[in-house]
Amino acid sequence: MATESAAVEFRIDRRSGVATYLQIVQQTKQALRLGVLEPGDRLPTAREVVEATAINPNTVLKAYRELEREGLVEARRGLGTFVRRTLGGAPDATAADAPLRTELADWARRARAAGLEKDDVGALFTAVLDSTYSTNGTDSVGRSHKGDQKR
Repeated sequence: MATESAAVEFRIDRRSGVATYLQIVQQTKQALRLGVLEPGDRLPTAREVVEATAINPNTVLKAYRELEREGLVEARRGLGTFVRRTLGGAPDATAADAPLRTELADWARRARAAGLEKDDVGALFTAVLDSTYSTNGTDSVGRSHKGDQKR
């Protein structure tokens, strides 16, 4: 009885400055948040990841150990590495997030049409997230947003 891997493909950006194993950890967490991976899903084997990305098998194993340390996955000897829990909010978070996803997709298309590159959009989005979720009232470059109102 063969167990099929979940539909997750790791994309490694060698120029990002982020350690390769951390990219795998981050992409796995993103898949958990978005519901692409669910409890019981099997992650690709180290061999499958190595074949797809041409990285060292120890790098994949390091990422999987980190995910296991965080309680997100569990290794089952001879069977593979399986998702233990998700990172999403409510069980029906995907349905609840649908309107927001649509708005965000529309915004991303407008940003692209306006000539912004992917990295520009990422930086802009990160700056807005930082200011929105800041605990001290300042954004990532130190600007105060204490007077900002919720919409």
